[in-house]
Amino acid sequence: MSIRFQAACSEVVWAARLNAQWIVFTLLGGVLLGLGPATVAAYTLARRHAHGESIQGWAAFWGVYRREFIRASLLVLPPAVAAAVLVGNYLYFTALGPEGAAWRVVTVVALVALAGVGSYLGPLYAHYDLPLPAYLPKASLLALTRPASSALLLFVLAAIVFATMAAPLLAPLVSVGAWICLNTWLCLRFFDENEARLHSKGNR
Repeated sequence: MSIRFQAACSEVVWAARLNAQWIVFTLLGGVLLGLGPATVAAYTLARRHAHGESIQGWAAFWGVYRREFIRASLLVLPPAVAAAVLVGNYLYFTALGPEGAAWRVVTVVALVALAGVGSYLGPLYAHYDLPLPAYLPKASLLALTRPASSALLLFVLAAIVFATMAAPLLAPLVSVGAWICLNTWLCLRFFDENEARLHSKGNR
């Protein structure tokens, strides 16, 4: 029991450290230019951590951040902008009252769909070496063809959002880091299952 408790504490500390690095490097790029490379760096280190690799803290994060600056921005900014637009639309339709109810529902559905696709995007980029334009279609395909996995990812995301809203101090301490760690850990297993399934089909 004590070993499991120590392991759990270690994972919480790791998520908090990743969270702090993500915040610092996002701000370093002025948020808009820092969001993409900071997110990709966090997912890259989370994947390495999930595989049991030893990571050299801030230096490792900075190395990925600098190397992936342009590609990561091209990967992350389009869905991030789309999410911001949808949130703005939701707030606008909410302000309209009953007249905007139908469009509010449509916006929520679009946000959920975007969150489902986005849940695969970071882990995909960290795990697979694909042409940059191929990641979003691949993430969309996974979200559609693995509904149970997508539902689990959305449930975990919703749980973290709910916990953050209930305890706002979680946001600057661990929320983003916890999501990236759990998201990566789950997706790596989904990828392994998918590859095993495709391999078994190929052997028939």
